[in-house]
This record gives sequence, structure tokens and C-alpha cells, in this order.
Amino acid sequence: MKDVNLLTSNGVDINSSLELFGDMETYNETLEDFLNSVDEKINDIKKYKELSDMPNYAILVHSLKSDARYLGFTKLAELSYNHEMESKKNNVNYVYDHYEELMEEANRIINLVKSYMGQEVTIEQPKKVSISDKAILVVDDSNIIRNLISKIFNDEYGVLTADDGKQALDIIATSPDNLIGMLLDLNMPNVNGFEVLEYFKNNNLFNKIPVSIITGDDSKDTVQKAFNYPIVDVLVKPFNERDVKRVVSLMINFK
Repeated sequence: MKDVNLLTSNGVDINSSLELFGDMETYNETLEDFLNSVDEKINDIKKYKELSDMPNYAILVHSLKSDARYLGFTKLAELSYNHEMESKKNNVNYVYDHYEELMEEANRIINLVKSYMGQEVTIEQPKKVSISDKAILVVDDSNIIRNLISKIFNDEYGVLTADDGKQALDIIATSPDNLIGMLLDLNMPNVNGFEVLEYFKNNNLFNKIPVSIITGDDSKDTVQKAFNYPIVDVLVKPFNERDVKRVVSLMINFK
């Protein structure tokens, strides 16, 4: 028999939900509908987050918020609402900063409902943070770009950042052995990306540190000029998480 105390003791506002559903039988049927659809919704939220597709992300977290409010999942509703509002502002940094918090609460609620319904609870293994001395160097004069890429890889590699070419070359001079790749913007102050590429060419560094280019200029001349150097790939702005992961995967497997 379902024990409603399990829900209430874990923060579920049953009373507000019964104002909508009327009785526990209808509420329980709605919980079953929630379980049948929530995995697909969570997967879609993850997909749009990885694509940095904030309009569709906002639609999905709005739907999750509505489900949570109807069913009395107060904290999940609040977190989903915050994500909805920030994604509507195209605040990708907020989404990345608070995404794990949202997913942890969503998974807590899913397992709570499964337990209440007498279903097998999925025990997720704790996320393993890779402790590695391997690092990626991200060189871009945009703090937003540097922070975004750092957040994407903060559980896999060390991420070093530089806001111009001179700072990048200083980092390379002091820590070349642990660098497994560099994402390099072309248009930067002081020392630009092409000057860094020329330095790499003159000092035979391309075989030691694979390089991919970040650029907002996808003109044929710019791309061709970049490929005159033995770079791995070009990452054209605006990009998303999947684009970055694809390029970094190519870099770290570059021979």
C-alpha cells in the first residue's frame, strides 16, 4: 500500500495537489503518467542544454516546472522556474552553473515517486571527477567563452585560460608537458591568434600541442589562412557543447 507519509516527509506538498486533483486515486494516476514521460523530458532537457539551444530548453524546463507544481514537488518547481527565466534571457552561464542542481533534484523526485509507487529505484553512482594533470588551454578575449568551455570540461581535464596570445605563450612556456590541446581565438588584442600560430610553426610545437581554432569569422580566406598551419579543426562561433566536445576529442586523439 502506498504510504503518503513517504511523500510528505520528503517535501511533497500533497495538500496543494489535492486541491487540483481532488482525491488520492487521481493523484496517483497522475504520478504514473509523470513517471512514464519524465525520462524523455529529462533527456530532451539535457540535449538542448548541450546544444545551447535556450529557446527549446526554456520550453522543456517550463513543462517540468508545470508538472512539479501540479504534483507538489515544490523545490523542483522552483529550480525549474529559475532555469526557465534565465534560459529565456539566453543566460547560458546560469544554465551551466545550476544544471547539476536541477538534475539532482529531478532524480531525487523520480526515485521518491518510484519508491512510493512500489517500483525499483535507480541508484545512480556518484559522478567521478577525473583527477588528472592533463589540461586544455583556452585562449579567447571573451570571458564568456573561456568560462563556458571551462564548465564543459571541469570534470574531465584541467582547463587553463588566457585572454590574449601573449598570456597563452607565457603559459605554454611554463607548462608545456601537461597540455593536450589548445583552443585558440584568432582575433585578440596584443598578440593575435595568427601570431601564436606562427610562433608554434617556428618552434615546432604543433606535434606537441594540437591546436584548434575558435573564430567568429568563417570567411573562406580566414579559414584557409588558418589551415595553412597544421591545425586540427576550426570551431566557428556561435557553437554549442557538442561542437566543443567533438573538436576537443579530435585534438586529444590527434597524431
